[in-house]
Amino acid sequence: MHLSKKAGTGTVPVTVFLCAASVFCLFPVLMALMNSFKTKSEIFTNILALPAHFNFDNYVRSFNKMKYFTSFFNTLAIVVIGILGIVVFSAMAGWILCRTKTRLSSFVFGLFVFSMLIPFNAVMIPLYRVAKILHFSNKIYGMGSIYIGLGVSMAIFMYHGFVKGIPYEIEESAYIDGCSKAQMFFKIVLPLLGPITATISIMNVLWMWNDFLLPLIILATPQKYTLLLSTNMLFGQYTSDWPAILSGLILTVIPVILLYALLQKNILKGVVDGALKG
Repeated sequence: MHLSKKAGTGTVPVTVFLCAASVFCLFPVLMALMNSFKTKSEIFTNILALPAHFNFDNYVRSFNKMKYFTSFFNTLAIVVIGILGIVVFSAMAGWILCRTKTRLSSFVFGLFVFSMLIPFNAVMIPLYRVAKILHFSNKIYGMGSIYIGLGVSMAIFMYHGFVKGIPYEIEESAYIDGCSKAQMFFKIVLPLLGPITATISIMNVLWMWNDFLLPLIILATPQKYTLLLSTNMLFGQYTSDWPAILSGLILTVIPVILLYALLQKNILKGVVDGALKG
């Protein structure tokens, strides 16, 4: 009884800290949402005040200026290509590298882990030149392919740790029953990787959807712009339409927030399982 009281008392500071951290993280989003319904004069008069009335004209204006549907499907296509490539290639590589106990396997895995330490700014210019040579510039599939290359290292590291918790006897039984390597991976191993796949997928979706710098470097024409690049078009050289910018940002983040809310349980389960099994 005494221990439970102490444990309960100890959770109070943690709860207070987490609530304060949540408010700190959500405050910019709430401010953007609140000011997206204001006129420009209201924003410059008092940014913290509630809107006099909810002005949905800002959303209509930003929706049209951004060419929202075109930008949305560009972003979605890039994300789908990137996620499919990262999941398939990384799951295969993580599985093979984990099950193959050789020096070469350890060396290759070490290279992937080491590449995670290299900042994007260090490879930005060489990456652009390689994209030009491979004709990936201003291409939707090119953007997706670049994201695959940049995202596989972390995913392989996470899959490698998760595969360690899968009993090898399952694969031995499948091999005895006549399964090929491909059948074993797609029919047995990949379904068992479901929790960590959900975690890797949502992490990379958040990264690709919210990325600004890489699309700015690779995509040149407005017809190929992602949602964030289209939002950036609302900034003028001498003046900026702040109500439209804020409403455009809200329109940009709504899809990924809904996706995260739907997959939240799977994400948390994948993180916990990966930590325990890795």
